[in-house]
Amino acid sequence: MLQLKENQGIPRSMLLMMSVIAGLTVANCYYNQPLLELIRHDLNISEGTANLITVLTQVGYAIGLCFIIPMGDLFSRRRIVVVSMTMSAIMATVMAFATNVWMVWGASLVIGASSVIPQIFIPIAGQFSAPENKSRNMGIILSGLLTGILASRVVSGLVGNWLGWRAMFIIAAAVMVVCLAVILCMLPDMKRNFSGSYASLMHSVWRIVATQGRIRLYSIRAAFGFGSMLAIWSCMAFHLAQPPFLAGSDMVGMLGMCGIAGALVASGLGKYVPRIGISRFSLTGAAIQLISWAIAWIWSGSYIGLIVAVILVDIGLQCQQLSNQSGCIQAMPQAANRVNTIFMTTYFIGGSVGTFCAGIGWAHFGWTGVCITGIIFALISFVISLCERREEC
Repeated sequence: MLQLKENQGIPRSMLLMMSVIAGLTVANCYYNQPLLELIRHDLNISEGTANLITVLTQVGYAIGLCFIIPMGDLFSRRRIVVVSMTMSAIMATVMAFATNVWMVWGASLVIGASSVIPQIFIPIAGQFSAPENKSRNMGIILSGLLTGILASRVVSGLVGNWLGWRAMFIIAAAVMVVCLAVILCMLPDMKRNFSGSYASLMHSVWRIVATQGRIRLYSIRAAFGFGSMLAIWSCMAFHLAQPPFLAGSDMVGMLGMCGIAGALVASGLGKYVPRIGISRFSLTGAAIQLISWAIAWIWSGSYIGLIVAVILVDIGLQCQQLSNQSGCIQAMPQAANRVNTIFMTTYFIGGSVGTFCAGIGWAHFGWTGVCITGIIFALISFVISLCERREEC
């Protein structure tokens, strides 16, 4: 089997495989969202109880980011991917045959934790790609990840309507089995970046946070960009339910499909990061988000305005994530997985805070409050990049 060497390049077939599987594995976290109403009626539970399915899936994902991803520096990355994928297939099967909400909750938690496989793949691209292709290759995997997130909701909604919610999880389990077979055939084992115990590995994560100011900066400003992007989605269903739209969840799903356009752009943006520079690229992304929010505010009653805003806010986020995430991994390639843990955990927190603040904005000021929230988060990221550039000058 192929052996990867640091900075020596990754075969295109392997890169494409990681991009596709990144999308298929992260999709497991999002299949449940359009199916909550069907699950609620089938299991005879309340809306609040059903909503905990989504919450626990995200909690599981956060646990995976914090405690599984660092293992990629200590243990075999191939084995971590194989075990995670196996657990995803088993838990999806449990979901499909669950007879009560406790089984669904438990399976959802484990599915979330075992769906962090893309965050193993991205550091692989950052560590083993040729220096001039690192950002580009990370962007290819990221585009697969984002396409999986956005497309999963649409696919799940369609399958749920045609075949029922349990069928979706049977399909998900089958997809994981196929992916597992591909991984066993195509993903080589790689050298480990850390020797010692798991406790010392986790201690080293905190040491990196404390001593690497550049990694903290990259992570924080990307987190504000993610918070800005999630703000537009957190209240989109509420906005579309009001005049002049009076639309249902199907239109939210269609707008999600428009977001895929922004995700696909990510695969082509990465190659420009080394030429333009991390700080300038992140600054550009924040500026694009500010423009998108101005459009969302001014043309709030137009589908065209919202479609343009959704695409631009996503492109702006990809500029920020690609530049800052690649900057983090390139800063400490010998600790790629631990650095990615720091980045993604901070990123996840930023998204959660953005979603929470957008909800408060909607409750008090409607869509205007949501737009103000998105603008503030994008503006903070913009100012951080601007201040960094002035220091460099």
